Amino acid sequence: MAQLDDILQQHDYNRTLLIAIMQDIQKVYHYLPEEALCYIARKLNLSEAKIYGVATFYENFSLEPKGKYVIKICDGTACHVRKSVPILDEFRGMLGLSKEKTTTDDMLFTVETVSCLGACGLAPVCTVNDHVHPSMTPDKARALIEELKEEAANEN
Repeated sequence: MAQLDDILQQHDYNRTLLIAIMQDIQKVYHYLPEEALCYIARKLNLSEAKIYGVATFYENFSLEPKGKYVIKICDGTACHVRKSVPILDEFRGMLGLSKEKTTTDDMLFTVETVSCLGACGLAPVCTVNDHVHPSMTPDKARALIEELKEEAANEN
């Protein structure tokens, strides 16, 4: 709860900054834990229903745990016609994921599709924790996963 108190303090316990507070919480936990939402509801004197309403309204918020590395593959028109689907298939295949199972058991990777990343000129693109990787191919996807696995191993 100390981290939550720090986040709330950075925002002066200002309930009008609820979205920014929730964004900061999600940066720390990679999702919005139920306990955290209940805690900030009490601290900001807001109903839990109000907090959950905001959390479920905005697509960027997640109530489900995500991996350390959140990979988003664009499937907008520009990326789709430049073959983003084989890239998605490569990520899923390497990580043992599917449309239904989006996060690895070790909580290292989450793979999601998004409608547009706003980088159509760089298509096909993906992001890893919001860092853009342009002109992706299945080969580049394999190399990226290996690089991230190595990075994670070196941190341990």
